[in-house]
Amino acid sequence: MMVGFPLLMYYLWGCLQFYRGKLVSPFDNQFWNQVFKSAFPTWYATKMYVLFCLFELFLAYFMPGPIVKGAPVSSLKGRRLDYLCNGVTSWYATLATSFILHYYGWFRLTEIIDNFGPLMSVAIISGIVITLVIYVTTIMQGNQYRMSGHLMYDLFMGAALNPRLGHVDLKMFAEIRIPWVLLFYISVSAAVKEYELFGYVSASMSFMVLAHFLYVNACAKGEECIPTTWDMTYEKFGFMLIFWNFAGVPFTYCFATIYLHNISIDNRQPLQHSQSWTYFCYALLLLGYYIWDTANSQKNRFRMINNGSYIPRHTFPQLPWGTLKNPTYIKTKSGNLLLTSGWWGIARKIHYTADLMMAFSWAFITGFSTVITYFYPVFFILVLTHRVTRDMQRCAKKYGKDWEEYCRRVPYIFIPGIY
Repeated sequence: MMVGFPLLMYYLWGCLQFYRGKLVSPFDNQFWNQVFKSAFPTWYATKMYVLFCLFELFLAYFMPGPIVKGAPVSSLKGRRLDYLCNGVTSWYATLATSFILHYYGWFRLTEIIDNFGPLMSVAIISGIVITLVIYVTTIMQGNQYRMSGHLMYDLFMGAALNPRLGHVDLKMFAEIRIPWVLLFYISVSAAVKEYELFGYVSASMSFMVLAHFLYVNACAKGEECIPTTWDMTYEKFGFMLIFWNFAGVPFTYCFATIYLHNISIDNRQPLQHSQSWTYFCYALLLLGYYIWDTANSQKNRFRMINNGSYIPRHTFPQLPWGTLKNPTYIKTKSGNLLLTSGWWGIARKIHYTADLMMAFSWAFITGFSTVITYFYPVFFILVLTHRVTRDMQRCAKKYGKDWEEYCRRVPYIFIPGIY
């Protein structure tokens, strides 16, 4: 994975960049020469990427926001860490700053799509370097946790659980502030480029901007829900999370945007679909987003209300049915609560179903001329299959008879009445 995934990123991008999304032989020397020349990291791309990350870190450190208690951390003897959740103010500050930079010509947003290859290489290198730095400093400080004794495995999974720079939790920072914001600006850059070339932005490219805006905005407005999640309390901060957030997510989940951009350049006009297909994609996206947003809101607010960390927020948008009144639940022998109402009374992993709806809408808007734009939803299915299997086994072991009763009350995992 640590070698194969960066190579896969280059391969899929090269197919999109030079062959209109057609899969070519990975043993073609000419292909790799093209990729090497076009994606070679430049000093300009390095400045763009590093300054962006430092700017986001600056905002995470200084922007105002509520302080939320995380879940008890076993490695810290049950202590609950404080998290400054200033994602919304940082997000709005990022939007305002990028608008000013572009409007006055200090930094044209089209520079992102024009330098995509070098930027991807810088991100890949950064992900590897940050992994090594975090791992080595954690070992030197003696803060390693749940080590296996196998170097490569421990590098992949990580040594640190909650590494911090001052009051900034680096794991939450990497999960929220880097990947989705970068992904959004890749689509914005492509949309601005399309407008400069053709005088308008197509429905397909507008779709990608909307899709990625909704996702990053949701992450920002719901950041206070993150500290109590499984990722923050259990998953370690290694190559898997670091590389994925600094390089994998922004530079692979954007393949639909890259395809639409390249096709518009090759065809000298943006890709157009029938009105009915375009409406279907928008409807699938918005329905999936509504379920995903409100389901996550229901679960996290229920958890936060019960552990005393809930803070009422009025961030945009606040959708109907985001908070459950008089929710039903099962209280387990261990003291945990299993929610059985709202979306969570319909299916146990309804938020994953909604996430997949959005993921497939991102691919559908590109049509069916290449399989590469379907990388994200297909990869997501594989990840979810592993994650859900792990979660079901863990919960069955942890809750025993209570879990059996929960499964009886909520029999479906993804799709009510089907599966």
